[in-house]
Parts: sequence; C-alpha cells; structure tokens
Amino acid sequence: MSDEGEPEPGPEPEAGAESGVEPGVETGGERRTVSDPAALKALAHPLRLKILRHLAVSGPATSTTLAAALGENTGTLSYHLRRLERGGFIEDVPERPNSRERWWRAVRGLDVRRPAQDEMTDGERAVAGALDRMRLDEDIELARRFTEEQAESDGWMRGSRSLSHLTKEEVTAFHDAYLDLLARFARGPEDAPVDAKPVLLRWFALPTE
Repeated sequence: MSDEGEPEPGPEPEAGAESGVEPGVETGGERRTVSDPAALKALAHPLRLKILRHLAVSGPATSTTLAAALGENTGTLSYHLRRLERGGFIEDVPERPNSRERWWRAVRGLDVRRPAQDEMTDGERAVAGALDRMRLDEDIELARRFTEEQAESDGWMRGSRSLSHLTKEEVTAFHDAYLDLLARFARGPEDAPVDAKPVLLRWFALPTE
C-alpha cells in the first residue's frame, strides 16, 4: 500500500530501506564497489557516520568546520578523517589544493557491498554487527518520524509497502534496479538546485517466513 491511497489487488509497493550505498556516502558519477572488510571497518564508528552524513548533506568541509558542526575537537576529527580517507570514503577537494586546511568531500559513486558471511572472520562479523546496530537505531528513528510527520510534510515524505512472489535472482535484480534508480537521481549538495533538500532513502526486502 502506498502513502497515497488504498491497496490495489495484487502486489503492493514495499517501503525502502538500506541499499548497497552506505548512509551518508554520496552517489553519482562512476560507480565503484567497496567490499573490503578492512575498509568497511572504517564505517563502524558513530562519529565517522556523522562525518559522512555531514559531508553528504552540507558539502565539503575541513576538520575545523566539521569540529564546529559536530561538537568535537579538531584533533579527534583529523584522526577520523584519516581513517575514512584510508578506507576510500572521502577525498581531498581538488579545486582547493592551496588552502591552509585540507578540504574533504565524500567520494561519489561508491557502491558499498558487504562480503558474504562465510567470507568474513569472526572479528569482521562483529564489526558488521556493530555497524548494523548503529544503522538500526537511525532507521527506527526515521520510521517514527515518517509515521508522525508524513501527513504534514507537503509531499516531501513518500513511501509504500508491498508483497510479491520472487525468486532469489529476482530479488537481486530488483535490488540492482534500485541502485540504478538511485544513481540516476543522485547528486551532491554542490550540484543540487536551490529548491532541493537532502532526502534519506531506504529500501529492504525479506521473505515472510
């Protein structure tokens, strides 16, 4: 059932949750897959997720501007920025090479894919579980906001839910089609029109049993 009316007979559109793109990481441009457990470990920290979200929402920043925005000291921010750079999630802004401070932006076109469970060590699975718990807390809060604020959002909050009978291959095809759609509409804050807003998008699928 969508947010616009009663359910129609047959499959209903289902509410979206997380895709292969990491929250806060800008999409758009040439897509590059990140699936290295060591790189993904860089994401399993709440401050680093906040840094990525800030860069995706507000655009390039320095450790000083990030410290002011996030209420942290510049030394702490510099450490976490280096970790994200080593993981391949942020990069220098090439248009500002002579600045007194390094300007950072989220790397565009990242498709972050978790390795299969049987390909990860126990330690890597623990890191993935910690990241999942951080994501879950945010997703629960987003679901609460949607429920309470959607009616008054003037069309900015949209969602739907559905059920269909799919093979595992079709679920994968649906997921990949979602990522293609995400890439089609993706842009960063520097490229957005004046009437655009940062919009959080989610999708998930799971069997009924």
